[in-house]
Amino acid sequence: MKLAIGSDERTHLTDRVIDDLKKRGHIVELFGPLRDDNTLWSQVAQQVAERVARGAADEGILFCWTGTGVSIAANKVPGIRAALCGDAETAKGARLWNRANVLCLSLRATSEVVAKEILDAWFATPLGTDPIDVQCVEQVQAIEKKYAQNPRADPRSEQDTR
Repeated sequence: MKLAIGSDERTHLTDRVIDDLKKRGHIVELFGPLRDDNTLWSQVAQQVAERVARGAADEGILFCWTGTGVSIAANKVPGIRAALCGDAETAKGARLWNRANVLCLSLRATSEVVAKEILDAWFATPLGTDPIDVQCVEQVQAIEKKYAQNPRADPRSEQDTR
């Protein structure tokens, strides 16, 4: 599998995860400080997400201090379902229920042991096919499309859709 991997800084954790991914047989393409450039986390997240959205990478993995920023930024790219995962069960659920295609990890809160457990769960869990979960992902895509077609739409002025 070809993976796009980015971070806002290179750390012991990022190095260990990249080594682990290579040992699993994945092809990795690095972004940001992982390839020795000073790209900001928001740009790194966009670059990785765009690679996945275009099909130039099968999936992505992003890191930042909390993991939240890269998750938010990646999810702005149409077709991306980035999930911030702090444990293996969350990673499994993100794959099954949300059909996540970008894994986001916190540099601050993720140990090497937990990162390995998360990767094991991520790669062992196929994208879910339960009809309700697929329907929910399609509804998310419809929301994405709505705002892509009318980027000036202000949800604060829309009627409540409950």
